[in-house]
Amino acid sequence: MSAANPPVRVMIVEDSLVVRQLLTHIIGRDPRFLIVAAVASAEEALDAIPQVRPDVISMDIRLPGMDGLEATARIMADHPTPIVVIADAVEDAALRISMNALRAGALTVVEKPAGPANASYERLADTICTQLFIMSSVPVIRRRSIGGATSPAPRPPTGAVGAFKRLDFLALAASTGGPPALAKVLGALPSDFPAPVFIVQHMGAAFMEGFAKWLGGLSAMPVTLARDGARAEESHVYVAPGDSHLCVRGDGVIHITRDPPAGGQRPSANVLFGSLAEIAPTRTVAALLTGMGEDGAQGLSRLAQGGAHTIAEHASTAVVNGMPAAAVRLKAARDILPLDLIGPRIVQLAARGRT
Repeated sequence: MSAANPPVRVMIVEDSLVVRQLLTHIIGRDPRFLIVAAVASAEEALDAIPQVRPDVISMDIRLPGMDGLEATARIMADHPTPIVVIADAVEDAALRISMNALRAGALTVVEKPAGPANASYERLADTICTQLFIMSSVPVIRRRSIGGATSPAPRPPTGAVGAFKRLDFLALAASTGGPPALAKVLGALPSDFPAPVFIVQHMGAAFMEGFAKWLGGLSAMPVTLARDGARAEESHVYVAPGDSHLCVRGDGVIHITRDPPAGGQRPSANVLFGSLAEIAPTRTVAALLTGMGEDGAQGLSRLAQGGAHTIAEHASTAVVNGMPAAAVRLKAARDILPLDLIGPRIVQLAARGRT
């Protein structure tokens, strides 16, 4: 790396010596990185951060003593640093902790690699390095709590709704920073919400089932992975499966495809939004939340042009203002709202045509 582009400073937090050495090898062979610490516990990490000043942290979740969730919360409170969670995708307990670490301020979760002899080794190694490099440049903020006291429900705006008639379909999409944002929006919706909810979240395929279960624990509605051929029911939430597109047909039947990635993404928000733009734009509400890149902006524009009520998360609350900003540039969002107001606005729109 040149002096103008110094290497990204990485701290590895991993209790297993074997995995720690594996991650050190994977990250250390990439010239974009400089490993400034590789420690076996959260306590060691917290002690070392002020001295080594990492740009990004690779965080294990199942640690002795303080686990990765508490470590993430402490780091985000005292030394805000981009955190990439490295998790075992087949352990339910690890997945729950990982998802809660995202709520606490970690940016993304990637699958823990097996040894070099494993068929998926190079793919996972590339994913780890790519995510560490991308996330190292994401600005993060100090967080004092991952829960906090419940505050009064915010009041949404009462602006015009244009050609929108009623809410029969709700579509939500997010990428980086998405799990806690989606949890916040779903948490504002009642158990008798009068429409099916479709979700696209960019995340490794291995984590999607665990993500849906975690989200279901925070929602008043049941949350499942979408299944091809199933009829969408109101008051149910359907999450796009890993590495598959989610579409909705005119009769409300879910269609799961392995069509090529759209704009580099599968699942793609553009594909979901586009399918709803074809069948029921004036009966759809769609919200594009935090995320890197531009996925969803074109689809949101198609929905808006067809009469849907479209929402983009405001830059003030988006962890990464990529996808929402792209929608705003296209003038695709009728409402541009901070995260706390998106759920209440959807509830307000759901009442339209049902009074």
